[in-house]
Amino acid sequence: MTGAPPSGRTAFDAYVAVRHRLPEAPLGGGFGHAPDLGAIADPFDVILFDAYGVLNVGETPILGAAARIAELRDRGKRIMVVSNSAGYPKRAMMQRFERLGFDFAPDEVVTSREALLAHLAQAPPRLWGVMLGVGHGLREFEEIDAHLLLDDAAGYDQADGFLLVGSDGWTVERQRLLTASLQARTRPVLVGNPDLVAPRETGLSLEPGHFAHALADAGLCAPEFFGKPFGAIFDLALSRLDPPPAPNRVLMVGDTLHTDILGARAMGFASALVTEHGPLAGEDVIAAIDRAGIMPDFVIPHI
Repeated sequence: MTGAPPSGRTAFDAYVAVRHRLPEAPLGGGFGHAPDLGAIADPFDVILFDAYGVLNVGETPILGAAARIAELRDRGKRIMVVSNSAGYPKRAMMQRFERLGFDFAPDEVVTSREALLAHLAQAPPRLWGVMLGVGHGLREFEEIDAHLLLDDAAGYDQADGFLLVGSDGWTVERQRLLTASLQARTRPVLVGNPDLVAPRETGLSLEPGHFAHALADAGLCAPEFFGKPFGAIFDLALSRLDPPPAPNRVLMVGDTLHTDILGARAMGFASALVTEHGPLAGEDVIAAIDRAGIMPDFVIPHI
């Protein structure tokens, strides 16, 4: 993909192209169709939800999603959101969910930003250059030595490593500066949002994973990822459950084969692919599953 807004098809092609950097997982033997999540929820104690494309599209809630969450709670299900939306501090994200009509508690929302911050708390100190929108600044990154990556080449060259957290405001010129700095000196690249794209009201936006894989394709780094489909975010979610559930009692609900469904399969969870609002909307879903080689347990149009 280029810097232009991608289509669902070009995004899928891009995920296929980077499959070698994603976790391995068993293929699975087949999948079932169901009208919605309510029809398949009974065997599961814990249901994990992606956010974008499942609960909301950008700043718009998906019709019926909040009601489904309430109905599942009434059925005794433990609900958690597991999201690669790393560009916002936790407080802002909780306010956003409330504004969209959801009643999640903070410990029910697990983000790749939190997984990255947990890793940084244990990592050796470095001066980090951070890809992140200026709206919230470096809130939650106060415990590390960090500065935002903007339009000054010196900020890139001074950094001992790079954190790709949120792509709001990221430009072709900033990607060029990052590329040139890594060409001059190799340093670690940690990615707080492995997504290539995210569904918004105006189409699909390019996310930090897209820019990280571009650097890796150029041979400039071996990115370390902290969101779906990689295990750190799921481990963090499970750590909040006491006792932790058996993997086969967990259902992951998401709209992207290469993040939500692949991550679930790698963890031994069941998975449900939502097709109505995300990058597979309007696409041949069976053909996409065959091409990806990533099999959900269920395909549902919406939750």
